[in-house]
Amino acid sequence: MSNDADSHKLTIDVVSDVVCPWCFVGKKRLEAALAMAPDIDVEIHWRPYQLDATIPKGGIDRKEYLTRKFGPDGATNMNGRLAGVGAEVGIPFAFDKIERSPNTLDAHRLLRWAQMAGTQDAVKEQLFQLYFVEGKDIGDHKVLADVAAQNGLERAVVERLLAGPADEDEVKSEIETAQKIGVTGVPFFIFNSRLGVSGAQSPEVLVSAMRQAMQEKEAVGGQD
Repeated sequence: MSNDADSHKLTIDVVSDVVCPWCFVGKKRLEAALAMAPDIDVEIHWRPYQLDATIPKGGIDRKEYLTRKFGPDGATNMNGRLAGVGAEVGIPFAFDKIERSPNTLDAHRLLRWAQMAGTQDAVKEQLFQLYFVEGKDIGDHKVLADVAAQNGLERAVVERLLAGPADEDEVKSEIETAQKIGVTGVPFFIFNSRLGVSGAQSPEVLVSAMRQAMQEKEAVGGQD
């Protein structure tokens, strides 16, 4: 028999990457959705995804990478659109400050450890802010260790873990699992492990999905 408190809790797994601007927008829209539905008790887990796992450790020049991926004008047009969307949700995107496109595996490892410490959401927010607003290299171990120390993790421990392969396979396995269930783009929201919503949807769409997931959970619970 399920715990009564758990039966009234909504679990939201958000599959995203920390260098995905739409994932940052999606986080802000999710926060707006939660504010619109204060009656729903929510537990959020940030799940890993890599938009490009082929980027080498140490990252590569941002302009070179974007030109190769989107063409000389593609990135400029995309950034212009995102700047407008960001302004709507309170994100002052500063794409011109970003000099490196990092490999995000280490950032996802830090997020995994932050979940154990209960500070995953704060770490996720700070990584987004550092990258998209301040232009920091979030593949740099010193930057990641600074974030860890500011969010309840032991800096020395995180530095030691980052220097080795700790949890690399576990993060890659989570990404493979997401791909196996059909996640091909992020952000991707999974409500109570049953209902999936793809993309940085509006707060209204997310609230609707939250309520639908809770109704389905309560209906199943009522059959116990």
